[in-house]
Amino acid sequence: MTDGVARTRELLDDAARTLRAANVPDEALGEYVVPKPVLGIRREASMRSLGRVWRVGALLLGSSLETGGRVWATGTITRVTDPGRAQFQSVSMETRRAYRAAAVRGHFDAGDTVNHGAVPIPLDDGLVGSDGVLYVDVDGDVPMVRWSPTAATAVPLADYLADRVGLLVDPPAGATD
Repeated sequence: MTDGVARTRELLDDAARTLRAANVPDEALGEYVVPKPVLGIRREASMRSLGRVWRVGALLLGSSLETGGRVWATGTITRVTDPGRAQFQSVSMETRRAYRAAAVRGHFDAGDTVNHGAVPIPLDDGLVGSDGVLYVDVDGDVPMVRWSPTAATAVPLADYLADRVGLLVDPPAGATD
């Protein structure tokens, strides 16, 4: 394991410890599951719980026994509310409604936020020179983060986490009202 990968793990572990010590609320991590048809009859999709995470901008940090020490690139976010009935006003509206319905069928708590479609990021030497959200710079062996895999610019992970975790631990006045 390179020094940059080891430093990445240290920074993420420190961030998780800080969030846990400050009792920052976490969110659900789920997997959108479309069951196979049985005897040609389609069944409704649902979401399966994968544990709990903290959303830190472009990254999800594991916060529970199931997810601790792991990290994901943020995917889609769904609030668990009554999905209502189909209105067919737009494809995006119906997609969001389907995600809410799947979260309800997955037995997530009402009002919870479910992160799904998140991409796991292996914390190994594959980070070196990676083109993903989280990577280790080849030249300086420095952990870096991008807002998205296609973003041209990146910032050092240490600065990114200091800023994002700081906002979660001590939000600006009025941000949580």
